[in-house]
Amino acid sequence: MADTRHDPVVVIGLGRFGSALALELAARGTEVLAIDRRPKIVQGLAGRITQIATADATDLQALRELGVGEFHSAVVAIGGDLESSILVTSLLVELGVDDIWAKAVTHQHKRILERIGAHHIVLPEHDMGERVAHLVSGRMLDYIELDEDYALVKTHPPREFVGVPLGETKLRSKHGVTVVAVKPQGEQFTYATADTVLQYGDVVLVAGPAGKAERFAERL
Repeated sequence: MADTRHDPVVVIGLGRFGSALALELAARGTEVLAIDRRPKIVQGLAGRITQIATADATDLQALRELGVGEFHSAVVAIGGDLESSILVTSLLVELGVDDIWAKAVTHQHKRILERIGAHHIVLPEHDMGERVAHLVSGRMLDYIELDEDYALVKTHPPREFVGVPLGETKLRSKHGVTVVAVKPQGEQFTYATADTVLQYGDVVLVAGPAGKAERFAERL
């Protein structure tokens, strides 16, 4: 059996976002230390997360006593209380945590967290709203922005590319995108090759610059 263990993670703040994150990490076999100052929230999650503690994460000594500085990764899932979010992030930097993720509620909040040393910033509401906007407005089945102006799109193949080996379509040179995987009806996703022939009803994963990947999905 494959080893599903991962480096332990600290999750600070157990609102909807933090709780869902901590529970999902635990379900994936990751050791989690979850921290929140609200006893009722902690009691409700006890037994479902590896370690859980009621503590004030804005207190450096409390973090030290919980061994937070020994963790490689930490997530600051505090959103509504900007002062606490910023202070906790700065304390994690002071403790030398190598990989700090933080939730932001505004772009200004994001910029502050970046300046004090957070390595990754998540804007859950903004990111989800942007993703849904892409899906609602077009023919895409799913849309994930992997980096600034680079996306992975899940869609059906346009008819001009059906029945032709991908190597003969010149997709990359003509349209600037690459079909990386294909899922025939009733089957699983497989890697696409130059010999892959797309059929009506297939689902494809297309990678490329966001605008070009979207335009590919809009072709009929």
